[in-house]
Amino acid sequence: MTLPRFGLGTFRLQGQTVIDSVTNALDLGYRAIDTAQIYGNEADIGAAIKDSGIATDSIYLTTKIWVDNLSRQALIPSLEQSLDKLGVNSVDLTLIHWPAPSNPVPLEVYMSALAEAKSLGLTKKIGVSNFNIELLKQAIDVVGAENIETNQIELSPYLQNRKLVDFMQQQGIKVTSYMTLAYGKALKDAVIQRIAEQNQQTPAQVILAWALTKGYAVIPSSTKRENLASNLQAQHITLSDEQMAQIDQLEANSREVNPEGLAPIWD
Repeated sequence: MTLPRFGLGTFRLQGQTVIDSVTNALDLGYRAIDTAQIYGNEADIGAAIKDSGIATDSIYLTTKIWVDNLSRQALIPSLEQSLDKLGVNSVDLTLIHWPAPSNPVPLEVYMSALAEAKSLGLTKKIGVSNFNIELLKQAIDVVGAENIETNQIELSPYLQNRKLVDFMQQQGIKVTSYMTLAYGKALKDAVIQRIAEQNQQTPAQVILAWALTKGYAVIPSSTKRENLASNLQAQHITLSDEQMAQIDQLEANSREVNPEGLAPIWD
């Protein structure tokens, strides 16, 4: 499977909350789920998938290696634990969650270990998350651009990451946008709300359609079935060139996620 354009994010969702979200999403037609070791919800997601009755090979699963597991000795065993929790023999995509410049494990070591995990059949594709251009160049030197499926980055109308996106597109590395709604802040934006009213759409649909039109994959999360259903319809929305340009003008280099010790120096 190639990287789906639309998936379900599960950040900060645990226990019955994530079970309900995944259950509703699968019932509504979602077939891509994004999780991570540090989210602490892989087992709950695995249970929800099993109870759904939907074959696991028809669901695109992404997980991410946490910084504590970047060493050659830890990465593959930690991924095997993730697979066990998810109830699968392999995932579709495994990412390095954060480059963690304060971590003593060199990039060459963990990217090589990630490539080995792919060669062992534990993951079909590999990629990274929260990498800047310089780190992407280093990763490309280790595994080749053709083996980096995506770089999952914070990207919203307020943080458009144009320099990084341009580099990724030149290298054929897909863009996955997280925090696409800017923690909900962009939903209240006057420009977004005006476009939503013009089109008789929700602000979330407008923002997600904007990202999809640019060719990005999106992974919005929600705990409400009606929002999950509404978000999914963004795939079928067409914004005018003028509306796209209006959203483009909202760029403010406004970042929501920048954890010290984990994040690189951003482009």
